[in-house]
Amino acid sequence: MRLADKVALVSGGSRGLGAGIARRFSEEGARVFIGDIDDPTEKSKDNDLENAVYLPLNVTVEKSWESALLEIRKRAGRLDILVNNAGINVRKDIEDMPEESLDAMLAVNVKGPFLGIKHAIPLMRESGGGVILNMSSICGLVGHKYTNEAYTTTKGAVTLLTRSVASRYAKDNIRCNSVHPSTVDTSMLQSVLRDPGKRAERFNEIPMGRLATVEDVANAFVYLASDEAAFINGVAFPVDGGLTAY
Repeated sequence: MRLADKVALVSGGSRGLGAGIARRFSEEGARVFIGDIDDPTEKSKDNDLENAVYLPLNVTVEKSWESALLEIRKRAGRLDILVNNAGINVRKDIEDMPEESLDAMLAVNVKGPFLGIKHAIPLMRESGGGVILNMSSICGLVGHKYTNEAYTTTKGAVTLLTRSVASRYAKDNIRCNSVHPSTVDTSMLQSVLRDPGKRAERFNEIPMGRLATVEDVANAFVYLASDEAAFINGVAFPVDGGLTAY
């Protein structure tokens, strides 16, 4: 198995993409910790992994990260993989975006990964290295006409945070890459796809003619977390069916 004996923490891992990533990591042999703001004693319908450990984690609060990493240290003694997956999107254009909504998006989408990386690095360094994977978006690579400016701002920040960490901490055998999906077919997207116009927009912009699946994205995370990607560092990895190719 490609992640045998690895210890991984997936933020926002109770549902959607995070749940898919956690599931694939588990299938590949990793010991998975799922950090989520939801009650960790109640397993989401999206994630019923028998061997996962659920930890309360509010990614916007530094003490919450400290507590989560301390618990992982106690239980596993190491951290090999951090997946900064937790994110939010308030779907309003720049002219209509409330300041408090912008602040919330910046807190979850930018401050969250920043704090996670801050507290994961020392634990990874102690055990000889690790892999940090940040969930970005095609909106972290290009200006996307169907996506609001605030979301693009946060995902662009994640892209350069990734490259900065990759360049500075490779000396500690810590790799850092970002993953950039196009629209992913999840349960959360169904309300958007009910609108025929929006559905056509999302399908027609992708050369391969379909949306990304959770498995498409999760498989990219597995590869980048594995030793097969041992010399891949600081990469913005698109999972977009060719959307950003033109």
